[in-house]
Amino acid sequence: MKLCTVSIYFSSNADNGYEYGYLDSHSLHASHVDSLDYQGKATTEAFILLDKSDNQDTYILTFRGTELFDGEQWAGDFDISWLELPGLGKTHAGFMEALGLQRSNMGWPKQIETNHSHTLEAYYFIRDLLKTHLKRNDKAKFLLTGHSLGGALAILFPAILMLHEESFLLERLQGNLKDNGIKFYRIVYSYDIIPRFPPDLKDTVFKHFGTCLYFDRNYNGKKVQEEPNKNYFSLSTIIPMSVNAFWELIRSFTMVYRYGSEYQEGWVLRAFRLVGLIFPGVPNHLPQDYVNLTRLGSVFSKID
Repeated sequence: MKLCTVSIYFSSNADNGYEYGYLDSHSLHASHVDSLDYQGKATTEAFILLDKSDNQDTYILTFRGTELFDGEQWAGDFDISWLELPGLGKTHAGFMEALGLQRSNMGWPKQIETNHSHTLEAYYFIRDLLKTHLKRNDKAKFLLTGHSLGGALAILFPAILMLHEESFLLERLQGNLKDNGIKFYRIVYSYDIIPRFPPDLKDTVFKHFGTCLYFDRNYNGKKVQEEPNKNYFSLSTIIPMSVNAFWELIRSFTMVYRYGSEYQEGWVLRAFRLVGLIFPGVPNHLPQDYVNLTRLGSVFSKID
């Protein structure tokens, strides 16, 4: 779990020239994947990291979240229309398009035509790349993770694998989705607005699901059915959210003394903390707090 979240941080900050990274006793090798959305534009990014250990090699497919100045991605995020696919149900159309939905028939054919002058859409490119890697090692597994938009794509990717009955990849997925043994976790930090949107209301079409691991501003974590204030817009939480944002701003100056120089926050991040005083929950979505909670959080050792 910790490796997944640090992989997200890596994908959010690494440039195309970054090749190797280290985390404790883990050695990571990263391959950058820059593939197409349904419009044929290279807006969907992912990284495949290899965690080599004595017992088992694990490939970590990490989808990158929405980039701040990428209008195409933002347009997809806000496209909350339904897309219904036979055998799969109704899903968020914008996320499906980012994953590589075929525009010609608004569907997911198992195979598509390829040529050297056209890069495959995200799902097809990543699926074939994973097959290539996994066929080299009979004992290797893979798992999926992502932040923000990337989290949504990490959920939809195996759903399309099931739609296509990709038994080879499903059997190599950590937890084995084919046998319904996989565990899906939603990690929510504090008052982060994004996991609470669209609102999870009785009469709306969207539903948040999976085991929620909730962390407060002190990175104390717990398993919960739903994160507190699950729909964000609530008059009763305006004051608590603002107070929380104030203490997070103070914390940005004190963490370095409590935990060491590696937790030093820069002035850009502190500027975002200031924004939180006016719009609580917005800076909570930045990857920094999600990485901190994996390193300082109290719940991961209790996850089975």
